[in-house]
Amino acid sequence: MEQLYAQAPEAAAQAAQALARFLRYREELLRWNERVNLTAIVDPEEVLTRHFLDSLAILTAVDPPSCRLLDIGSGAGFPGLPIKIVRPAWAVTLLEATARKVAFLRHVCQVLELEGITIVHGRAELLGRDPTYRGAFDLVTARAVAALPVVLEYAAPYCRMGGTIVLPRKGDSPEEMAQGLRAAEQLGLTLEAQLAVTLPGLDDGRYLLLWRQHQPCPLHFPRNNAAILKRPAGERLGGY
Repeated sequence: MEQLYAQAPEAAAQAAQALARFLRYREELLRWNERVNLTAIVDPEEVLTRHFLDSLAILTAVDPPSCRLLDIGSGAGFPGLPIKIVRPAWAVTLLEATARKVAFLRHVCQVLELEGITIVHGRAELLGRDPTYRGAFDLVTARAVAALPVVLEYAAPYCRMGGTIVLPRKGDSPEEMAQGLRAAEQLGLTLEAQLAVTLPGLDDGRYLLLWRQHQPCPLHFPRNNAAILKRPAGERLGGY
């Protein structure tokens, strides 16, 4: 909190409010998790590091004063909701396909009294064709959603020209990374950086992939989900 608010006026008060929200968020997450499968991480300290701190790691890579952020497959709110807590000026949209998780997100946002946050119940491959959402975001992210080529196809249609996709990743094989790079070419993306996550408690090989939307995503993306999973973007055909 001290680092995130170092340059802010009234930093101590803002950090205290954010910290209080994180503690209440953790309380609600663990309470709901007893009846709704939200997370396998139930140790309170690990919630702080492996969920909250891991989500905030994105801000070490990109942190503009204002931003339209889309979090695809938000689940219990990661990484979009922790980012919203510390960057209240950002317009954050959480996209989630599972109704029970959407109910939790709506509940916790109400409890935390967050404004400027939108929760959408829907599937990424469908809403990516909706003019309301297509090309509408400065920053798109998705954590633990799918293999790299798949998540890139989900994300690229939402990213504006010149916008950024930031993907927290861990353990991608060289083959998956190579296919992701081929998929990026098809989707109008360029890989700008691969940044190691070096925050305390997150020393298990996590990294951030930063992609720039240098061309509009072609209109035939995203495909239907069956096609995305059966033949992911960037797949080599005929053994070449």
